[in-house]
Amino acid sequence: MADALDRLVQALADRYEVEGELGHGGMATVYLAQDIKHRRDVAIKVFRPELAAALGSERFLREVEITASLNHPHILPLLDSGQADSFLYYVMPYVEGESLRDRLKREAQLPVDEAVRIARDVAAALSYAHSHDVIHRDIKPENVLSSAGEAVVADFGIACAITKAGGEQLTETGISVGTPVYMSPEQAGGVKEIDARSDIYSLGCVLYEMLGGEPPFTGPTAQAVIARHAVDPVPPLHTVRATVPDAVEAAVLRALAKVPADRFATVQQFADALASTPLDSIPTAPVSPPAEKSIAVLPFENMSADRENEYFSDGLSEDLMNALAKIPDFRVAARTSAFSFKGEQVDARAIGRKLNVLTVLEGSVRKAGDRMRITAQLINAEDGYHLWSEQYDRVNTDVFAVQDEITSAIVNALKIELLAGDANAVKKKHTVNVEAYHLYLQGRYHWNRSNTDAFRKAIEHFTLAIDKDPDYALAYAGLADAYLGLGDAGHSAIPPREAFSNARGDVERALELDEALAEAHSSLGHVSMHEFAWSDAERAFTRALELSPNYATAHHFYAFFLAATGRSQEATAALERALELDPVSLGIATDLGVLRYFARQFDQAIAQYRKVLDMDPGFTRAYVTLGSAYVQLGKHDEAIEVIQKAIELSGDRLKIAALGRAYGAAGRKDEAARIVEELQELSRQRYVTPYAIALIYASMNDRDEAFRWLQEACDEGVSDLIYLRVDPVLDGLRSDPKFAALLDCVGSE
Repeated sequence: MADALDRLVQALADRYEVEGELGHGGMATVYLAQDIKHRRDVAIKVFRPELAAALGSERFLREVEITASLNHPHILPLLDSGQADSFLYYVMPYVEGESLRDRLKREAQLPVDEAVRIARDVAAALSYAHSHDVIHRDIKPENVLSSAGEAVVADFGIACAITKAGGEQLTETGISVGTPVYMSPEQAGGVKEIDARSDIYSLGCVLYEMLGGEPPFTGPTAQAVIARHAVDPVPPLHTVRATVPDAVEAAVLRALAKVPADRFATVQQFADALASTPLDSIPTAPVSPPAEKSIAVLPFENMSADRENEYFSDGLSEDLMNALAKIPDFRVAARTSAFSFKGEQVDARAIGRKLNVLTVLEGSVRKAGDRMRITAQLINAEDGYHLWSEQYDRVNTDVFAVQDEITSAIVNALKIELLAGDANAVKKKHTVNVEAYHLYLQGRYHWNRSNTDAFRKAIEHFTLAIDKDPDYALAYAGLADAYLGLGDAGHSAIPPREAFSNARGDVERALELDEALAEAHSSLGHVSMHEFAWSDAERAFTRALELSPNYATAHHFYAFFLAATGRSQEATAALERALELDPVSLGIATDLGVLRYFARQFDQAIAQYRKVLDMDPGFTRAYVTLGSAYVQLGKHDEAIEVIQKAIELSGDRLKIAALGRAYGAAGRKDEAARIVEELQELSRQRYVTPYAIALIYASMNDRDEAFRWLQEACDEGVSDLIYLRVDPVLDGLRSDPKFAALLDCVGSE
């Protein structure tokens, strides 16, 4: 196996850097690779040697060319195919989201409205392919992927190409095309000329499984399953799930008719039947209509030969967001949400639905020497048509002028009326020094990566920007944010007093230079809160939101100030507003669960964390907070399992503190004590907050040690103490007189 991988790496070395195996199935092995030319992640599927030999490369590659032309937002495109050495392969974009199979392993039955939405996305892909005479032949949960909240279908036309290229030789390999559990009776029966109605049957099986928890027919062998598809009646859905609406069940049963003529004539008819289904009885989250004037600025694509120029394309997008956000009554999707589509080929209409906006701005940047080419397109998210587009060929020093031109073009295209003061705010520039501006963009690029090394690089670049322009207020605000990151409990790279002292100095300098900088006021609120200067913090957050009511980060930070001071209803309202402005932010969505955790609403907190993990199963922070909620409900085994998963996924040893709390609460005191020893050993290499150790002792009900470490945290000015009044782990200590003394450490709100 290792020899085969080495040969594959060498065979593809001129085009792809093969990084490792992603998975394997009956027909192929999938590898993660880097496309050398385009510097993007791709998935390479390599056929088993006996299948490749049976197919014959020439015939297969000729057949697969037909599917390479398919271009639809719900179809994962075919990027490349070929033969290298003895390997027959094809290449698709690498999708980080999970497959529907992964989702069904975690959550056997999906919400009805979500299952219907996924089925309609797949139907849209099939309808497009069928109109181009391409039948999928292998619709199954493994081939339905989640990308930016939308379903995309993989392996389009591959089964068809294999069948046509392999012919009778396929039987000699022992490999059958299609999956018996989802295969139509006619395909299983060997009918050569199957049509679109076979895919309809397979989609019906997949929707049945999403609703009922298992496919309509199962059995001990493939032959037994095929026989049941051909003969047995479909088990009624309402017997396994009474909440499935009658109209949905009727549509599924028609799709699963044994005789193709009894099914829907087209997959679009199936989708229409699902669309017309009354789902009013199914509880769903209310969605407000998009604001009349609203936009998502997608990250501009870096088309430069030098990948390092990505900081510039990202920074240009952020600057356009910030400029447009200054327009009154104009809603701009926050960075986290807009950048969630980075590198994705997603239809503007899908983005509009996901971010609840009416327009989408996208573009690209190409830099070469002292020149740049910037393209921009404004798209109507309701119908997908362009409202405006332009290309700018300029020297690099013209970047500020280009930003103004793009912003003005958007204002004109959307017929926005600007007062004189508004126009000045939109066009305001924080520096005229292009070198300083580029250094600032590099600083923000690193800061957005949100890890200890990145924060240090951000500090380096912000400092260099200030050297070029000592009056650059935004660079000082960036410095403050980077120090706040280093002092945050999640990173704990330097002692909190050092971090917050540096941050305060920088943010105060930023405000001396520009009192109207909302970002700086928000950062000042963050600093003041963690220094227990409660009144100063509230004033700063209030001012930030006066200057920029749609600044999601200010609402986010303010929510935690409100929670820390016991104002839980106001905190929830502030965080829900932040989530409305930044709807796909995993951090904000997780913190909504944290607020419920602080309010002792542990079941609701768990439900919220599960929603986050549905969005991104690799978001490790949600596993840690989920574990904390399980601890409070006495579900210690579940807590330990999910926290261990977070440690395994992240490789972050600081997360063992959460594991120590779970061990302590479970009565496994020896293991909890071992975690304390590990943290003390770790503190010789990096900063470890005493508050984390105090919580482990509190979970073990060792009051003396808990208070000793809490006092050490107080002496160090540890910022975690802002949660002293609300942290459930400390509930067992609150009746002790020593706890009242600790509250004096954080002052009064």
